[in-house]
Amino acid sequence: MRVLVTGGSGLIGRRLVRRILEEGGRPVVVSRRADVLRRERETRDYEVVQGDPTEAGRWQDAVDGCDAVVNLVGHNLFAERWTSEMKRKIRDSRVYGTENVVAAISAAKARPRVLVQGSAVGYYGPRDDEELDESAPSGSDFLAVVCREWEDASAGVEALGVRRAVVRIGVVLAPGEGALKIMTPLFKLGPGVPVGGSGGLAPARGRQWMSWIHIDDIVGILLLALQNPEATGPINGVGPHPVRNAEFARTLSGILWKPYAPWRVFLPFGPPDLVLRLILGEVADAITRGQKVLPRKAMNLGYVFRHPDLAEALADVFGPATTAVRDHDATAIGSR
Repeated sequence: MRVLVTGGSGLIGRRLVRRILEEGGRPVVVSRRADVLRRERETRDYEVVQGDPTEAGRWQDAVDGCDAVVNLVGHNLFAERWTSEMKRKIRDSRVYGTENVVAAISAAKARPRVLVQGSAVGYYGPRDDEELDESAPSGSDFLAVVCREWEDASAGVEALGVRRAVVRIGVVLAPGEGALKIMTPLFKLGPGVPVGGSGGLAPARGRQWMSWIHIDDIVGILLLALQNPEATGPINGVGPHPVRNAEFARTLSGILWKPYAPWRVFLPFGPPDLVLRLILGEVADAITRGQKVLPRKAMNLGYVFRHPDLAEALADVFGPATTAVRDHDATAIGSR
């Protein structure tokens, strides 16, 4: 299978490309820094095409003859404060990038059979304790609108006879990257604390839900979407056991401190939501508010999670020093 991947040099894309190679596939990665990628050892076994998916260009010719396309392109949500310009980049990189992918598929003489379209659980918006599967409607906040437009931009491939699967990705747990890249140094410096969930000036209690997933499992779900002809429409790319922010912080703190102390280092309160908004701006809303998302479609399609529980997933991320938490009692996984 020849698979074109946009966003193939990112957190998820790099590991997806590696798995495609391991399974005998032939990845084609579109990158704005193709010359840099071609000099890296891990890219020697696959094709790298110069191009910016947010702009039409010669890179689109590479879609012709591919069996599948995985579209993960999008500006980093947390790269900087959400100014009007930043919000435009977040939205336009996703929508225009996807429109260009669809245009390339339409123009191809030998079209791919499937498009796996990236999205995010932000599609649902903040929903308190409501359990959300793939049938839940979209929210109305900034991220929800962006995700809805992002997904809608890919819908045109279905009229071309191309199967479309849309993977709504949660908080990805990976060593030294993504959310853990920010959280780990802070939790190593001192006690872990909940982040947000107070709704105002009250100390944060971390009541908002976090729909997390181990990097191995989000790659596994993307492969499922690529390979299973029954995988169509939205698929939640999250683990089966979401937890509240406070439980996530408590578990992460316990794992990071376990090699040094036999007790958990955790404070049950943190900075109020309004303080975080003053410091971070509007992006704080993406941290202090959440949703309880369940991966019903992936499980119905037969996907078996390698890391279904939070304590074990974090132990795997942080390596041998924390493997003792694999035998941790159920309270480490959290109240659901």
